[in-house]
Amino acid sequence: MTSEFTVAVHGLVFLAHKKTVFSSQALAKNVCTNPARIRKVMSKLKNAHLVETKEGAEGGYWFSGDTRKITLKMVADSLQVAFVNSSWKSGGDCEDCLIASGMADVMTDLFSQLDQGCRDQLDKITIAQIEERIFKKV
Repeated sequence: MTSEFTVAVHGLVFLAHKKTVFSSQALAKNVCTNPARIRKVMSKLKNAHLVETKEGAEGGYWFSGDTRKITLKMVADSLQVAFVNSSWKSGGDCEDCLIASGMADVMTDLFSQLDQGCRDQLDKITIAQIEERIFKKV
């Protein structure tokens, strides 16, 4: 998993709470990252209709949806995030040993099941709930 998910959730909660347009530079300042990274993440959120944009000098991003209906799974899906995966697998298909030749497929299936479990859990959490958790601390 990359940090894009964290950037996206932070940005959505901030935009939803502030209820106004923010430039990538202003949003980046709050998220503590750079504007180019914000634009990359927000572009994916825009394509998924989770944020809207406004062009021009007063332009930027804003959240116009219902925070109670936007789940963290929707955010993850818009970013095509994998929460559990591995770029390396042990063994190899051409090995004589059944363990060596079968382990990669078993681990791929296991990672897929774990990732789906994460997505199922994230489908129960909304942007509104994240905002509520933050402001309960105040």
